[in-house]
Amino acid sequence: MAIERFGATAIVLDDAFQHRTLRKDLEIVMARARRPWGNGRLLPAGPLREPLASLARADLIVATGAPGLADAREVVDAVDEHAPRVPVLTATLAPSECWEAGRMRAVRLADLEGKRLAAFAGIAVPAAFAETLRGTGGVVEELVEFADHHWYSTDDVARLDARAEALGVEALVTTEKDWVRLRRLRLPSRPLFVLSIRLVLQTGESTWRQAFQRACP
Repeated sequence: MAIERFGATAIVLDDAFQHRTLRKDLEIVMARARRPWGNGRLLPAGPLREPLASLARADLIVATGAPGLADAREVVDAVDEHAPRVPVLTATLAPSECWEAGRMRAVRLADLEGKRLAAFAGIAVPAAFAETLRGTGGVVEELVEFADHHWYSTDDVARLDARAEALGVEALVTTEKDWVRLRRLRLPSRPLFVLSIRLVLQTGESTWRQAFQRACP
């Protein structure tokens, strides 16, 4: 359907590494640089969906939150042991743009500097979002963490609004992923900012480009 209706020339899948029956032209494994494998056990005893030996199927492995390979030792060590032929790249997350949800107007990243903000997120590592937000110069007075993939209720938004009022912050801030799961609800009385992020490769950019050139000649 993507090809016939929209003329797609490439299809990008999230969490498709375990789909063994689907032939893929390029497989990229993303792993957090810090504690990438949790307790190292498979589901349900731990977070891993496959043994680390399966990393050998990957074309690229990207350690996120790492300026360099020295900052991703756990990832590098695991790849050296289980998939020594697979390149390891490092990347960090950076703010790319921001907008105010109520009026759907753009907010300059520079305008966040010095603003007192209350952040909330229902992603795998909410603290990483707060860290990225601080990179804009915004002052994160509090981070409210929800479970990953949390679907927000009217009561959730009301409690967030009340907490923002108690803190006296200038705005609430959340991620694009969270905005999708609350955008049909009544917005809080305080401004709600949505922060977009982008992946910035720190090492291995030429390897990255070559891999895509091979997959998409």
